[in-house]
Amino acid sequence: MKNKTINYKIHGALVVAVFFWAISFIATKVSLESLPPLFVVFVRLAVSSVCFLIWMYLKKERFNFKGGKWLFNMVVLSLFGSGLHYSLQTIGLQYTTASNASLYAVTAPLTITAIAIIFLGEKLSFKKFIGILLALIGVLTVIGFDTILNFNLKGHLLGDILVFTSISMWGIFTVLGKKMTEKTGALNLTMIITIIGTVYMTPVGLYDLYTSSVILTNVPMKAWMAVLFLGVTCSFLATLLYFYALEHSESQKVGVYLYAIPPTTQIFAAVFIGEIIGLTLIIGSIAVLFGVYLTEKG
Repeated sequence: MKNKTINYKIHGALVVAVFFWAISFIATKVSLESLPPLFVVFVRLAVSSVCFLIWMYLKKERFNFKGGKWLFNMVVLSLFGSGLHYSLQTIGLQYTTASNASLYAVTAPLTITAIAIIFLGEKLSFKKFIGILLALIGVLTVIGFDTILNFNLKGHLLGDILVFTSISMWGIFTVLGKKMTEKTGALNLTMIITIIGTVYMTPVGLYDLYTSSVILTNVPMKAWMAVLFLGVTCSFLATLLYFYALEHSESQKVGVYLYAIPPTTQIFAAVFIGEIIGLTLIIGSIAVLFGVYLTEKG
Protein backbone atom coordinates (compact mmCIF):
# COMPACT_ATOMS: atom_id res chain seq x y z
CA MET A 1 0.00 0.00 0.00
CA LYS A 2 2.84 2.39 0.83
CA ASN A 3 4.50 1.89 -2.57
CA LYS A 4 1.20 2.54 -4.32
CA THR A 5 0.75 5.72 -2.31
CA ILE A 6 4.23 6.90 -3.27
CA ASN A 7 3.54 6.07 -6.94
CA TYR A 8 0.30 8.04 -6.85
CA LYS A 9 2.14 11.02 -5.36
CA ILE A 10 4.85 10.87 -8.03
CA HIS A 11 2.39 10.54 -10.89
CA GLY A 12 0.23 13.29 -9.44
CA ALA A 13 3.21 15.62 -9.06
CA LEU A 14 4.27 15.02 -12.67
CA VAL A 15 0.78 15.49 -14.09
CA VAL A 16 0.39 18.83 -12.27
CA ALA A 17 3.91 20.00 -13.28
CA VAL A 18 3.38 19.12 -16.94
CA PHE A 19 -0.03 20.79 -16.91
CA PHE A 20 1.46 24.01 -15.52
CA TRP A 21 4.26 24.01 -18.09
CA ALA A 22 1.79 23.33 -20.90
CA ILE A 23 -0.43 26.23 -19.84
CA SER A 24 2.60 28.53 -19.40
CA PHE A 25 2.76 29.23 -23.15
CA ILE A 26 -0.89 30.29 -23.16
CA ALA A 27 -0.41 32.42 -20.04
CA THR A 28 2.55 34.13 -21.72
CA LYS A 29 0.45 34.92 -24.78
CA VAL A 30 -2.27 36.42 -22.53
CA SER A 31 0.24 38.57 -20.62
CA LEU A 32 1.80 39.84 -23.87
CA GLU A 33 -1.53 41.27 -24.96
CA SER A 34 -1.06 44.03 -22.38
CA LEU A 35 2.57 44.02 -21.18
CA PRO A 36 5.98 44.32 -22.94
CA PRO A 37 7.89 41.00 -23.15
CA LEU A 38 11.00 41.78 -21.09
CA PHE A 39 8.89 43.29 -18.33
CA VAL A 40 6.88 40.04 -18.28
CA VAL A 41 10.14 38.09 -17.89
CA PHE A 42 11.29 40.36 -15.06
CA VAL A 43 8.02 40.05 -13.10
CA ARG A 44 7.90 36.29 -13.70
CA LEU A 45 11.43 35.81 -12.36
CA ALA A 46 10.86 38.21 -9.45
CA VAL A 47 7.71 36.37 -8.33
CA SER A 48 9.45 33.02 -8.69
CA SER A 49 12.48 34.29 -6.71
CA VAL A 50 10.26 35.41 -3.83
CA CYS A 51 8.65 31.96 -3.79
CA PHE A 52 12.05 30.26 -3.75
CA LEU A 53 13.30 32.50 -0.93
CA ILE A 54 10.20 31.74 1.15
CA TRP A 55 10.69 28.03 0.45
CA MET A 56 14.38 28.28 1.44
CA TYR A 57 13.41 30.05 4.69
CA LEU A 58 10.78 27.43 5.56
CA LYS A 59 13.26 24.64 4.80
CA LYS A 60 15.85 26.47 6.95
CA GLU A 61 18.44 26.25 4.19
CA ARG A 62 21.27 28.74 3.90
CA PHE A 63 22.64 30.40 0.81
CA ASN A 64 26.39 29.71 0.65
CA PHE A 65 28.55 32.03 -1.44
CA LYS A 66 31.42 30.00 -2.91
CA GLY A 67 33.69 32.64 -4.41
CA GLY A 68 34.01 34.80 -7.49
CA LYS A 69 34.52 31.97 -9.99
CA TRP A 70 31.44 30.18 -8.67
CA LEU A 71 29.40 33.39 -9.01
CA PHE A 72 30.65 33.95 -12.57
CA ASN A 73 29.65 30.40 -13.51
CA MET A 74 26.23 30.94 -11.97
CA VAL A 75 25.71 34.17 -13.93
CA VAL A 76 26.61 32.37 -17.18
CA LEU A 77 24.27 29.51 -16.30
CA SER A 78 21.50 31.97 -15.49
CA LEU A 79 21.75 33.41 -19.00
CA PHE A 80 21.20 30.00 -20.58
CA GLY A 81 18.66 28.72 -18.05
CA SER A 82 16.90 31.85 -16.82
CA GLY A 83 17.02 35.48 -18.01
CA LEU A 84 18.13 35.24 -21.63
CA HIS A 85 16.35 31.90 -22.10
CA TYR A 86 13.00 33.32 -20.95
CA SER A 87 13.57 36.59 -22.82
CA LEU A 88 14.04 34.91 -26.20
CA GLN A 89 11.11 32.59 -25.55
CA THR A 90 8.79 35.40 -24.48
CA ILE A 91 9.74 37.69 -27.37
CA GLY A 92 9.28 34.74 -29.72
CA LEU A 93 5.78 34.14 -28.38
CA GLN A 94 4.83 37.61 -29.59
CA TYR A 95 5.11 36.25 -33.13
CA THR A 96 4.43 32.52 -33.03
CA THR A 97 1.71 30.39 -31.47
CA ALA A 98 1.63 28.79 -28.04
CA SER A 99 1.16 25.43 -29.78
CA ASN A 100 4.37 25.79 -31.79
CA ALA A 101 6.33 26.96 -28.75
CA SER A 102 5.16 24.02 -26.63
CA LEU A 103 6.29 21.59 -29.33
CA TYR A 104 9.77 23.11 -29.50
CA ALA A 105 9.94 22.87 -25.69
CA VAL A 106 10.43 19.10 -25.86
CA THR A 107 13.37 19.32 -28.30
CA ALA A 108 16.00 20.16 -25.65
CA PRO A 109 17.31 16.53 -25.73
CA LEU A 110 18.35 17.13 -29.35
CA THR A 111 20.69 19.94 -28.25
CA ILE A 112 22.04 17.81 -25.40
CA THR A 113 22.71 14.91 -27.80
CA ALA A 114 24.38 17.20 -30.37
CA ILE A 115 26.70 18.67 -27.71
CA ALA A 116 27.59 15.19 -26.47
CA ILE A 117 28.46 14.07 -30.02
CA ILE A 118 30.39 17.19 -31.09
CA PHE A 119 32.23 18.11 -27.90
CA LEU A 120 32.20 15.01 -25.70
CA GLY A 121 33.00 12.42 -28.36
CA GLU A 122 29.80 10.43 -27.91
CA LYS A 123 29.05 8.15 -30.85
CA LEU A 124 26.09 8.88 -33.09
CA SER A 125 24.09 5.67 -33.22
CA PHE A 126 21.75 4.93 -36.11
CA LYS A 127 18.72 5.28 -33.83
CA LYS A 128 19.87 8.70 -32.60
CA PHE A 129 20.56 9.82 -36.18
CA ILE A 130 17.06 8.81 -37.29
CA GLY A 131 15.58 10.40 -34.17
CA ILE A 132 17.32 13.76 -34.71
CA LEU A 133 16.48 13.74 -38.43
CA LEU A 134 12.83 12.90 -37.77
CA ALA A 135 12.49 15.56 -35.06
CA LEU A 136 14.05 18.24 -37.28
CA ILE A 137 11.74 17.29 -40.16
CA GLY A 138 8.86 17.62 -37.71
CA VAL A 139 10.01 21.10 -36.67
CA LEU A 140 10.39 22.18 -40.31
CA THR A 141 6.91 20.81 -41.06
CA VAL A 142 5.39 22.88 -38.25
CA ILE A 143 7.25 26.03 -39.33
CA GLY A 144 6.18 25.41 -42.94
CA PHE A 145 8.45 24.63 -45.87
CA ASP A 146 7.10 27.58 -47.89
CA THR A 147 7.89 29.94 -45.00
CA ILE A 148 11.43 28.55 -44.78
CA LEU A 149 12.04 28.79 -48.53
CA ASN A 150 10.85 32.41 -48.62
CA PHE A 151 12.86 33.10 -45.43
CA ASN A 152 11.03 36.27 -44.54
CA LEU A 153 12.62 36.82 -41.15
CA LYS A 154 9.66 38.30 -39.38
CA GLY A 155 6.36 37.22 -37.93
CA HIS A 156 5.79 33.49 -37.54
CA LEU A 157 9.28 32.40 -38.69
CA LEU A 158 11.06 34.87 -36.41
CA GLY A 159 8.99 33.71 -33.44
CA ASP A 160 9.72 30.04 -34.16
CA ILE A 161 13.47 30.70 -34.47
CA LEU A 162 13.58 32.66 -31.21
CA VAL A 163 11.62 30.04 -29.25
CA PHE A 164 13.63 27.17 -30.74
CA THR A 165 16.85 29.04 -29.86
CA SER A 166 15.66 29.54 -26.28
CA ILE A 167 14.98 25.80 -25.94
CA SER A 168 18.42 25.03 -27.38
CA MET A 169 19.87 27.34 -24.73
CA TRP A 170 18.09 25.26 -22.08
CA GLY A 171 19.80 22.18 -23.50
CA ILE A 172 23.18 23.92 -23.26
CA PHE A 173 22.34 24.96 -19.69
CA THR A 174 21.58 21.32 -18.84
CA VAL A 175 25.02 20.21 -20.09
CA LEU A 176 26.98 23.12 -18.57
CA GLY A 177 25.17 22.85 -15.26
CA LYS A 178 25.67 19.11 -14.81
CA LYS A 179 28.75 19.41 -12.57
CA MET A 180 27.23 22.32 -10.67
CA THR A 181 24.08 20.28 -10.14
CA GLU A 182 26.08 17.46 -8.57
CA LYS A 183 27.58 19.90 -6.04
CA THR A 184 24.65 22.24 -5.46
CA GLY A 185 21.60 20.10 -6.22
CA ALA A 186 19.29 20.64 -9.17
CA LEU A 187 16.59 22.45 -7.22
CA ASN A 188 19.02 24.78 -5.43
CA LEU A 189 20.78 25.50 -8.71
CA THR A 190 17.46 26.44 -10.30
CA MET A 191 16.70 28.72 -7.36
CA ILE A 192 20.08 30.48 -7.55
CA ILE A 193 19.99 31.11 -11.30
CA THR A 194 16.41 32.37 -10.97
CA ILE A 195 17.44 34.91 -8.33
CA ILE A 196 20.50 35.99 -10.35
CA GLY A 197 18.32 36.28 -13.45
CA THR A 198 15.94 38.53 -11.53
CA VAL A 199 18.81 40.85 -10.58
CA TYR A 200 19.98 41.59 -14.12
CA MET A 201 16.49 41.46 -15.64
CA THR A 202 15.27 44.19 -13.25
CA PRO A 203 16.81 47.16 -15.14
CA VAL A 204 16.13 45.46 -18.50
CA GLY A 205 12.47 44.81 -17.68
CA LEU A 206 11.88 48.27 -16.23
CA TYR A 207 13.53 49.89 -19.25
CA ASP A 208 11.31 47.83 -21.55
CA LEU A 209 8.29 49.10 -19.62
CA TYR A 210 9.58 52.70 -19.72
CA THR A 211 10.09 52.67 -23.50
CA SER A 212 6.68 51.10 -24.13
CA SER A 213 3.37 52.95 -24.12
CA VAL A 214 1.97 50.73 -21.39
CA ILE A 215 0.38 52.36 -18.34
CA LEU A 216 0.37 49.83 -15.51
CA THR A 217 -2.89 51.11 -14.01
CA ASN A 218 -4.60 50.34 -17.32
CA VAL A 219 -3.33 46.75 -17.51
CA PRO A 220 -6.26 44.33 -17.11
CA MET A 221 -6.37 41.90 -14.22
CA LYS A 222 -6.11 38.86 -16.51
CA ALA A 223 -2.65 39.99 -17.64
CA TRP A 224 -1.42 40.32 -14.05
CA MET A 225 -2.95 36.94 -13.18
CA ALA A 226 -1.18 35.40 -16.18
CA VAL A 227 2.21 36.74 -15.06
CA LEU A 228 1.62 35.63 -11.46
CA PHE A 229 0.66 32.20 -12.78
CA LEU A 230 3.96 32.05 -14.70
CA GLY A 231 6.00 32.96 -11.62
CA VAL A 232 4.23 30.96 -8.93
CA THR A 233 3.09 27.80 -10.69
CA CYS A 234 5.28 27.42 -13.80
CA SER A 235 8.68 28.63 -12.65
CA PHE A 236 8.40 27.67 -8.97
CA LEU A 237 5.77 25.08 -8.07
CA ALA A 238 6.15 22.98 -11.22
CA THR A 239 9.92 22.92 -10.63
CA LEU A 240 9.44 21.69 -7.06
CA LEU A 241 7.04 18.96 -8.20
CA TYR A 242 9.30 17.89 -11.05
CA PHE A 243 12.41 17.54 -8.89
CA TYR A 244 10.36 15.76 -6.20
CA ALA A 245 9.42 13.19 -8.84
CA LEU A 246 13.03 12.92 -10.01
CA GLU A 247 14.16 12.15 -6.47
CA HIS A 248 11.66 9.31 -6.14
CA SER A 249 11.67 7.82 -9.63
CA GLU A 250 13.90 7.08 -12.63
CA SER A 251 14.72 10.06 -14.85
CA GLN A 252 13.64 8.26 -18.03
CA LYS A 253 10.21 7.49 -16.58
CA VAL A 254 9.85 11.09 -15.46
CA GLY A 255 10.94 12.42 -18.85
CA VAL A 256 8.16 10.57 -20.66
CA TYR A 257 5.60 12.88 -19.04
CA LEU A 258 7.12 15.87 -20.84
CA TYR A 259 5.79 14.49 -24.13
CA ALA A 260 2.32 15.42 -22.90
CA ILE A 261 3.14 19.15 -22.98
CA PRO A 262 2.55 19.85 -26.72
CA PRO A 263 -0.86 18.14 -27.08
CA THR A 264 -2.03 19.65 -23.79
CA THR A 265 -1.01 23.14 -24.90
CA GLN A 266 -2.54 22.66 -28.34
CA ILE A 267 -5.92 21.63 -26.93
CA PHE A 268 -6.11 24.44 -24.37
CA ALA A 269 -4.78 27.02 -26.85
CA ALA A 270 -7.49 26.05 -29.32
CA VAL A 271 -10.21 26.30 -26.67
CA PHE A 272 -9.13 29.45 -24.81
CA ILE A 273 -7.21 31.66 -27.28
CA GLY A 274 -8.55 30.36 -30.58
CA GLU A 275 -5.41 28.82 -32.05
CA ILE A 276 -6.00 26.49 -34.99
CA ILE A 277 -4.81 22.88 -34.84
CA GLY A 278 -3.93 22.25 -38.49
CA LEU A 279 -2.84 19.03 -40.20
CA THR A 280 0.78 20.20 -40.49
CA LEU A 281 0.87 20.87 -36.73
CA ILE A 282 -0.46 17.38 -35.98
CA ILE A 283 1.94 15.63 -38.40
CA GLY A 284 4.89 17.75 -37.26
CA SER A 285 4.10 17.11 -33.60
CA ILE A 286 4.01 13.35 -34.09
CA ALA A 287 7.34 13.46 -35.97
CA VAL A 288 9.01 15.64 -33.31
CA LEU A 289 7.77 13.60 -30.35
CA PHE A 290 8.73 10.28 -31.93
CA GLY A 291 12.09 11.69 -33.05
CA VAL A 292 12.92 12.96 -29.53
CA TYR A 293 11.85 9.60 -28.12
CA LEU A 294 14.22 7.73 -30.47
CA THR A 295 17.04 10.15 -29.67
CA GLU A 296 16.67 9.62 -25.93
CA LYS A 297 16.43 5.83 -26.34
CA GLY A 298 19.36 5.66 -28.80
